[in-house]
Amino acid sequence: MALTKCSQQRCNEWVFRDVPSDIIIEVDGGIFSLHKFPLVSRSGRIRKLVAEHRDSDISRIELVSLPGGTESFELAAKFCYGVNFEITAANVAQLCCISDYLEMTDEYSKNNLGSRAEEYIESIVCKNLEMCVEVLQQCENLLPLADELKIVTRCIDAIASKACVEQIASSFSRLEYSSSGRLHMSRQAKCEGDWWIEDLSVLRVDLYQRVITAMKCRGVRPESIGASLVNYAQKELAKKSSLLWNQSSQSKCDIVAGSSDQEKLVVETIVALMPVEKFAIPISFLFGLLRSAVMLDCAIACRLDLERRIGSQLDIATLDDLLIPSFRHAGDTLFDVDTVHRILVNFSQQDDSDEDMEEGSGFESNSPSSPSQTALFKVSKLVDNYLAEIAPDANLKLNKFIAIAETLPTHARTIHDGLYRAIDVYLKAHQGLSDPDKRKLCRLIDFQKLSQEAGAHAATNERLPLQSIVQVLYFEQLRLRNALFCSYPDEDPKPLHQSWRINSGALSAAMSPKDNYASLRRENRELKLELARMRMRLNDLEKEHVCMKRSMEKSNSRRFMSSFSKKIIKLNLFGHSSSRESTSPSKQSQRTDSKLTETT
Repeated sequence: MALTKCSQQRCNEWVFRDVPSDIIIEVDGGIFSLHKFPLVSRSGRIRKLVAEHRDSDISRIELVSLPGGTESFELAAKFCYGVNFEITAANVAQLCCISDYLEMTDEYSKNNLGSRAEEYIESIVCKNLEMCVEVLQQCENLLPLADELKIVTRCIDAIASKACVEQIASSFSRLEYSSSGRLHMSRQAKCEGDWWIEDLSVLRVDLYQRVITAMKCRGVRPESIGASLVNYAQKELAKKSSLLWNQSSQSKCDIVAGSSDQEKLVVETIVALMPVEKFAIPISFLFGLLRSAVMLDCAIACRLDLERRIGSQLDIATLDDLLIPSFRHAGDTLFDVDTVHRILVNFSQQDDSDEDMEEGSGFESNSPSSPSQTALFKVSKLVDNYLAEIAPDANLKLNKFIAIAETLPTHARTIHDGLYRAIDVYLKAHQGLSDPDKRKLCRLIDFQKLSQEAGAHAATNERLPLQSIVQVLYFEQLRLRNALFCSYPDEDPKPLHQSWRINSGALSAAMSPKDNYASLRRENRELKLELARMRMRLNDLEKEHVCMKRSMEKSNSRRFMSSFSKKIIKLNLFGHSSSRESTSPSKQSQRTDSKLTETT
């Protein structure tokens, strides 16, 4: 009733009253009391309906599924009555659709509504990007008719063309001459030709997808496409979240399913539209999309694509990026370890392919200055920090922890301090691990790559298995002996492998576990004693060095020379006496020989 009264009041403002109405038009519940002659002179559809019921003298017509509803029909009726109104970007799409529905073409009247709306689109709308966006926004409620009339296609092509032209123009404006006289392009944080990014954020996701696809075909820069995708996703997802939280508690349950489906569609569409270039999308945004995709349970292809993109630039990620919450049942881990493992696998495979390409091109792929090796170093530190962060989780299984640690190649870690710290945290949080599991976990550590501080901590760490502690002490002794040998190169120390024969693996399999344990304890005690002896010897040598230095400083030059000469004299005298003493036995032997000759 309210809609009927409102439409009747609007009709009374522009319909002449001196002639009574002879036809009633009903549109979506709205009633329009009009006259046949103005309508049939402009509308072919109403003319046909009136002609079909000429015998019964039809006085009421219901127009079903009229595009634009009562508002569009009111504009068409005004045009039939000759009432002036302005065609704008806000109503031109409705006028095109209503004119097609009512058949208001030049066939029935010259300069009819259809031709005027088409002329406005061609001459005004398609030359202005903002107006094209506004028309597309109006077409959201006029589909599929607006698409059949090619209104959407023309506006999309116009937007793509204008964006490309603006980009080229802004690129030319950034050209400048350098000091050497060469022409180059100045760098700017944000290109001035990308002002259309904000305008496109008001479109519905299906129309936005078509616009971005057209822009990519026209050659718009990947960086501009990426910036537009980031802006659109942030606004759409924030809009859905605010809509959900601003609703009352009763209506939240009704819209949460529809909101989740809409967010899922937005995420999957954004991922499908991403440029193939590596750094066109910020990695923090990729991680945000991945979290949303996991939470919304998006398609597997969507999540795998995000994981592959993240893996290709994982070396610039942070620890907060990798901490993806787990949205599964309560018995699962706190963080999504499986997703991170797949990302690391993608990184390792991508790194292997990069190394193959470098080898084929004649460059040394394992050189420290190569980008792939630098990326490996960064990712190894990131993974060690991630392992230390997830290690306290009581639900984290040992095989998942080891799988994350073993994803990177062995040459990725130059120092194993971070890995040792993560394993120590895991052992502290999972004290119920069996000895075989502990040994399996500690095999990940290369104790030769521990720093001095980490080695000292590991040597006294009771959480480590005994075999690992023996290896730590072995390498600590090796390091100490090397340091002593470098300090005193004249000495010829006994080779280390002759005094200590310790294997990195288990001992002989023929030994019983009891004998094996006893042997390890005995070797552990011997290693500790040997280290203590070497430390004492080093301290004694340092004390002797200090005493000699002090005695040299106290004695003056005269006393030193006199004592030195006295020592020389004593040495000479001692040499004479010794020579004499050395000759006496020979003389005695000669005498005894002569006596023996005489007796014979």
